Amino acid sequence: VQLQASGGGLVQPGGSLRLSCAATGFTSDYYNIGWFRQAPGKEREGVAYINNRDGSTYYYLDSAKGRFTISRNDGKNAVYLQMNSLKPEDTGVYFCATTPYGNSWYSIFVDHWGQGTLVTVSS
Repeated sequence: VQLQASGGGLVQPGGSLRLSCAATGFTSDYYNIGWFRQAPGKEREGVAYINNRDGSTYYYLDSAKGRFTISRNDGKNAVYLQMNSLKPEDTGVYFCATTPYGNSWYSIFVDHWGQGTLVTVSS
């Protein structure tokens, strides 16, 4: 199983970025896939995820609601995070990850991690 994240970069406050994660090697749909982030000096926190079985979406980060949108492609092998109205506090490394179907979106339940992509929001 491999998760390949991309799309990070430097953006000004108020700007947008779209993160992508390509997932390969899975043999079933029974897992959750989404994003965590880790700001400098802080613990890793869940942002949002998709139940890959039925496509339902969940947002764990209150500050992301209304600004971030998680989605996936029709082939169920890629997940995206559209981030709008970015703020400096959104700065951090964003990790694509999976948890087993039925588990909550906490890092202790993660069974596969992508390599992370850096998002920097600064003027």
